[in-house]
Amino acid sequence: MLEIAIIGAGPAGLSAGINAIARGKTVRIFSSESNYLLRAEKVNNYLGLYDVDGRQMMEQFLSHARAMGVVPEKGKAANILPMGEYFLLNVDGEMVEAKTVILATGVSSAKEIPGERELLGRGVSYCATCDGMLYRGKSAVVWGLSPEAAKEANFLQEIGVSVTFVSASAFREGLAEQIPYLSGAVKQVSGKEKVEAVLVNGQELPADGLFILRNSIAPAALVEGLVLEEGYIKVNHKMETNVPGLYAAGDCTGKPLQVSKAVGEGLIAAQMAAAYLDGHKS
Repeated sequence: MLEIAIIGAGPAGLSAGINAIARGKTVRIFSSESNYLLRAEKVNNYLGLYDVDGRQMMEQFLSHARAMGVVPEKGKAANILPMGEYFLLNVDGEMVEAKTVILATGVSSAKEIPGERELLGRGVSYCATCDGMLYRGKSAVVWGLSPEAAKEANFLQEIGVSVTFVSASAFREGLAEQIPYLSGAVKQVSGKEKVEAVLVNGQELPADGLFILRNSIAPAALVEGLVLEEGYIKVNHKMETNVPGLYAAGDCTGKPLQVSKAVGEGLIAAQMAAAYLDGHKS
């Protein structure tokens, strides 16, 4: 079984990865999107790397990580289930077992819509390849908020789901011609015991399911019961969350949103996760 799974391959995730490897732990890093550092024009306050742009800095970080055998894998974690002595992660439909998890997801721009949390797992899903077969012969709305959304909508249509695709036009590219398209956003999902309808552009669309395909998932939706504080993951000085064996580091834990903080917290999270594993050896 994997010892440490890391969600996010920005400065915090990579720092956690190299420090976990240095302590002899097995590690996998999953990341579904680019991070904010890549878009920074200049970074002048990180010790030792003066007057570089964000992309150059990330290339340095990735080169260091790869040299130590830490290679990020492309994959979006749809949900993380605490199982007592380990965690079960759903990463693009692959079920990954890990003894500990470090969340380094950065700042999540995902905002829940009314009904989303209440109907999660009862018609609301974040992964088409994971849950698509449950809706074969049924109807579903796909809300595309990422470049891969059209591909996932096509997959659902190919396995027999009646799909309506909702998104901004930027994410429509590659959508199968036979799939109905609505330009806009989903404002609400409703139903008593399961999804029954989705509100789009003031119109209520009957549906058996809603696939919300974002680049990232809000932490509270990713791990049930995770405690937040002012929208950020609440941690102590050991980067521990309220869930045993689950750590968090970087921008997802709150301000200041700085590279130095992210790298330092990634190191601490890896050290503490390693110590947790050593303390739970049978």
